[in-house]
Amino acid sequence: MSDSYFSKKLQPIKVKPKTVNELLTDMGKTAYQGRKLGEAVDVWEKMVKEKDLTIAMGYAGSMSTAGQWTIVNWLIENRFIDVLVSTGANVSEDIVDAMGFGYFQGSHMANDEQLLKDDVNRYYDVYGKETDYRKMEELVTEFIMTLKTDFGYSSHEFFYLLGKFLSKRDIPAIAAKAYENGVPIFSPAFLDSAYGETVLMAKNAGHKIQVDSAKEFEQFVSIGTKTKDVGVVYIGGGVPKDLTQLIAISVSPLTEDQGVKGRNGHLRKGLQEYYYPHKYAIQITTDAPQWGGLSGCTLEEAISWGKINAQPNTRAVCYSDATIALPLITHALCERVKTKRKGPDMSWLFKGVQ
Repeated sequence: MSDSYFSKKLQPIKVKPKTVNELLTDMGKTAYQGRKLGEAVDVWEKMVKEKDLTIAMGYAGSMSTAGQWTIVNWLIENRFIDVLVSTGANVSEDIVDAMGFGYFQGSHMANDEQLLKDDVNRYYDVYGKETDYRKMEELVTEFIMTLKTDFGYSSHEFFYLLGKFLSKRDIPAIAAKAYENGVPIFSPAFLDSAYGETVLMAKNAGHKIQVDSAKEFEQFVSIGTKTKDVGVVYIGGGVPKDLTQLIAISVSPLTEDQGVKGRNGHLRKGLQEYYYPHKYAIQITTDAPQWGGLSGCTLEEAISWGKINAQPNTRAVCYSDATIALPLITHALCERVKTKRKGPDMSWLFKGVQ
């Protein structure tokens, strides 16, 4: 019997007063998802402390209504992420709270027919006022009315200008903090949210804007040509995860299969196609892989596509509710990393945007 099976002994947790970081460190020495939570902190810490690394975070689900948007702000302000890829909901519903209206603790056992009659929107056990949601939409529509009608905006250009608009009004939403800290927000399906309605509201007022998804994809994949390595953090899955994964493999058609100078790429055996696996990867998800959806797809499966690095101790998948995992991980990082990280300069993405 090989001794390699028994090289690292599991250590039971001893209950005593301790910090969040100390608790997650102890959990990392145990098993199951508690261990994975501890491993996720370790991998993210490696990302933060490594030079020449671009950290991209996928942000899916309805996390902002659950009070997680201020954590994303903290990650942006400290440059623990350099690029945010989000659903439209997560970077619109946060504006309601940032405007001072807020969300309210409710019950998942509520009478939903009565909630509809009372103009109350339910997000599992969270209540939001439909009137507050409309005020957010009216504010965003006011912003859209300032945009050009003869210019095709990518989502990151849209959110850069929205962030500038919100920042001037002291509304500390995610877009505002991203604008202030030079962090681009990409949201490839952002019209599948309040933004779709606001575009229609602006159109009804005689102001029709254009959205250019093809330009957006090229801009996003170009990130892979201006960095040595990429690390990824996925909160949930869906479209944000899928787009972010594509940085690893879509650089090749962007460069006409010539590869990226200065990057250690790999060439597929059967064709002239380069791929650049993400060096680090974390995913927090509640979805299971056997149903075939990307939200549950393991990082190990992504190795077969050339999207994720196969080296040990560079990835962690934690099957957990993000409202449990994300606050714990970020508080542990706050204790471990005392100084603001100097992230890569992403200003090239904002040139000419006005």
